[in-house]
Amino acid sequence: MRAMVLHAANSKLRLEDVALPPLKPDQVRIKVEACGVCRTDLHIVDGDLTKPALPLIPGHEIVGRVVATGKKVSGVCVGERVGVPWLGHTCGTCDYCSGNKENLCDNPGFTGYTLNGGFAEECIAEARFVFPLQENADPVALAPLLCAGFIGYRSLRMAGDAKRLGIYGFGAAAHIIAQVAVWQGREIYALTRPDDIAAQDFARQIGAVWAGGSDETPPELLDAVLIFAPVGALVPKALKALRKGGRVVCGGIHMSDIPTFPYADLWNERHIMSVANLTRQDGEEFFPLAEKAGVQTVTQAYPLEDANRALDDLKHGRLQGAAVLVPNFGT
Repeated sequence: MRAMVLHAANSKLRLEDVALPPLKPDQVRIKVEACGVCRTDLHIVDGDLTKPALPLIPGHEIVGRVVATGKKVSGVCVGERVGVPWLGHTCGTCDYCSGNKENLCDNPGFTGYTLNGGFAEECIAEARFVFPLQENADPVALAPLLCAGFIGYRSLRMAGDAKRLGIYGFGAAAHIIAQVAVWQGREIYALTRPDDIAAQDFARQIGAVWAGGSDETPPELLDAVLIFAPVGALVPKALKALRKGGRVVCGGIHMSDIPTFPYADLWNERHIMSVANLTRQDGEEFFPLAEKAGVQTVTQAYPLEDANRALDDLKHGRLQGAAVLVPNFGT
């Protein structure tokens, strides 16, 4: 199969012919229809996440059709459309797995990081970590739900019942979860890169009651803030925009260091929280919720061989919504 392969941090992905290994009894082989390009993929390629299993095929927002199943697989059938997310394996025995917190597993496997992912024509995944997907939906539209949607949902859950919700960084995760939040009756205050008028207009189209630059102050104190931009300096800014008892939820797997700030900005029972990975339960809850809320993903499709261009467009803010690679682009 053709695949885009990372051989070293801070290097370009290479288009190569790669042989898939034999299926293990608990795995499925999937023909990839689409694979979203996540900011985590960018952090892996740029070396911000330092322990990839090189050489590596990135990609963890995978939509495809099952073409083969291992001997012990049940509940997943050849021909079925499935999705493969970031969390691709857990040990099942550590305290976190036993305590219904598999996202914190001590010995996990991550798709497109420690396990080969979906920037390829085919991939292999552990059957218990794939999700059944709508048969008649557009695979490009589905792909961002597998990570941007899951992480957005987990972040929103951590925000509690916040009515006034600030979102820093209005990209893939934000544009998905903002639709859910608006459907729930919350008010969205979007904060983008300064002077990014297009992103601010995009946020208003999604339903934000206010949109401005991250260097601005929202017109109302916020009940909670979700930060999807990987910029630690936004945390002190967000604290200043919070009501007493409010929460700042950091939704990314990587963020630059948080600068010092006065204790007074944290006082009055304000909270800073992080989101780590996802659980299968997140997906089981999120997909029906997204369908009820009528979530529509905004995407830009790229041929598989243009993965480097997609990553560069994401890095420099040249797209709205989510980038998605399509192995059979244009066919």
